[in-house]
Amino acid sequence: MISGISPDLPHTAHLPATKELGLRITKPVAALLIRTYWRVTLHGEENVPATGPAILASNHIGFLDGPVLVALTRRLTFAMAKHELFTGALGQFLAHVGQISLNRRAVDTKAITRAIQVLRAGDVLAVFPEGSRTTGEVSRASGGAAYLGMVTGAPIVPVALLGTREPGHTRGQVPRRRRPIHVVYGEPLAVPRSNWPRRKAAVAHWTEVLRSHLAAHVVAAQRLTGLPLPGPARQAV
Repeated sequence: MISGISPDLPHTAHLPATKELGLRITKPVAALLIRTYWRVTLHGEENVPATGPAILASNHIGFLDGPVLVALTRRLTFAMAKHELFTGALGQFLAHVGQISLNRRAVDTKAITRAIQVLRAGDVLAVFPEGSRTTGEVSRASGGAAYLGMVTGAPIVPVALLGTREPGHTRGQVPRRRRPIHVVYGEPLAVPRSNWPRRKAAVAHWTEVLRSHLAAHVVAAQRLTGLPLPGPARQAV
């Protein structure tokens, strides 16, 4: 997601407020639709802090991952999503509900600053350290989640998403009706808050700690739920 960042970021006080009202209105509607169409089970909700900032660091296997985390996490949650989604009607909707456009091919200081604003406001931020939809084992991770934890002191909650993509489906497909989806929140990881300068080596160290922690959590979530990861995605035609 984000790597190689050393300088401090601009203050967030000059930014317009996050669009909480639109999210508060649409969140229960989206949750109802998701729960009606699929068989959703949440595990470990008590691991999400009841108050204060928190970062949800999730594996990423399908298109539905972001909507599921934002709609079903009990607290107000803003997700960082690739900027390619922020076009047309979908892009207007995502912006209206305060989701954060992220350019994954560059150091996106605008997105990082907005993410810090969300955390400083005491809300929840959802990130996908793998950077793109994968097979979900978390074999790689970018440095964004660890960096944001170091800047804000927010605990990082590992999240395992299972069932948001079926075996043999493309990464853009959603599961069939009434298929099971499991959201498993793990025990928070505390990343020490660090003042500037935040060295690349320190960010890399905590990124690997988080990657290992999240990967182990995904394995444990599969044992808990009996639902495996979907495996390699079929290529779209």
